[in-house]
Amino acid sequence: MKYTIIAIGDELLIGQVTDTNSGWIARHLTPYGWEADCVRVISDDAQAITRAIDEAFERTDVVLMTGGLGPTKDDITKPALCGYFGGELVYDETTAANVRTVMQKRNLQVNEYTRLQAMVPTSCRVIQNQVGTAPIMWFERDGKVLVSMPGVPHETETMMEREVIPQLIKRFHRDEVILFRTFMVMGIIESELAMMLDEFERNLPQTMHLAYLPQPGLMRLRLTGISTDGETLRTHMAQRESELHKLLGKAIIADEDISLAEIVGRKLREKGLTLSTAESCTGGNIAHVITEIAGSSDYFKGTVVSYANDVKTRVLGVSQEALDSEGAVSQPVVEQMVCGVSKLLQTHCAVATSGVAGPSGGTPEKPVGTVWMAAKCGDRVVSQVKRLPGDRRRVIDRATTEVLLMLLRMLQDM
Repeated sequence: MKYTIIAIGDELLIGQVTDTNSGWIARHLTPYGWEADCVRVISDDAQAITRAIDEAFERTDVVLMTGGLGPTKDDITKPALCGYFGGELVYDETTAANVRTVMQKRNLQVNEYTRLQAMVPTSCRVIQNQVGTAPIMWFERDGKVLVSMPGVPHETETMMEREVIPQLIKRFHRDEVILFRTFMVMGIIESELAMMLDEFERNLPQTMHLAYLPQPGLMRLRLTGISTDGETLRTHMAQRESELHKLLGKAIIADEDISLAEIVGRKLREKGLTLSTAESCTGGNIAHVITEIAGSSDYFKGTVVSYANDVKTRVLGVSQEALDSEGAVSQPVVEQMVCGVSKLLQTHCAVATSGVAGPSGGTPEKPVGTVWMAAKCGDRVVSQVKRLPGDRRRVIDRATTEVLLMLLRMLQDM
């Protein structure tokens, strides 16, 4: 089943807000065999909405629309949809009661504008928004469906998962069985991986497909199978999964689509080890991605953000001699940092970073993007220097990934 996503909002068009809803929708519909035909971003304009819907329905039977449902005057999606599908805007008491419930949970009063959220087109079926005031509206015409949802990501994600996706799957039922297997791969660039798997791909049955989804430092391989014969498909998927493990070995670090921080966390928990971090250029980002994982307190003890050199010396025990002779962005300093934080927080393992994230501060010898990083497990310490491309944010994110990969390799060897 193909569908179109239409994201409404002037704030999206000028780059003030990033459209994250479209990516979330696509990721969560793909496992059901649904394919996004087009993603469009349009302005808060009735004519633009009408044109976008017309063009979408020419190509697909389902349109998923986000945005333009706020309580302010510049959100005109409801009147536009009412004009397109017919009917009139009426006050719906069930929707009004839902608005009051949501506002009470937030300890807020219903005012004139939030009360207007209860105005809905008579031509739609309302799905009550359990986490927001803007109702989800389901329209049907000539076998085609349009679902209008809020632009607030949390609301769209929650209601898509709870209500919209189940109703779409039921409305457009398919007899085919769709199976996915995702493999997280490290240490192999996309072109090399494609060469390694060339014969594997050529021998895949027509019902199966392998997709390469690269990200800095990692690769996600997604094996998809679609067939009306579910039992045979499951057998074939299991066989191909076994083949991939034989071909790639330890390069496969997970058999599911999870973050690197979660993979590292599972290894630490499995081995009964604890972790600490000492961060300079990454500014606490490593600790941030680690503690985003529920249950990370089982293995993560804490961090020292030693941005200033005096913190490196006073807290982590880095020698002034190393700082004077080699500079903060150097192998001896980062190795002393990783040993210092491990000793300070009494952890089995530790990672550390020190670098030039930019946009200023670089030198010919240590240009912007230069990052020294170290990992420690037990008495073993490894370190490396990387020249990371991109702006400050990308350097920080890539350094976080690279140092966690270092740690993961050490954990695999233990």
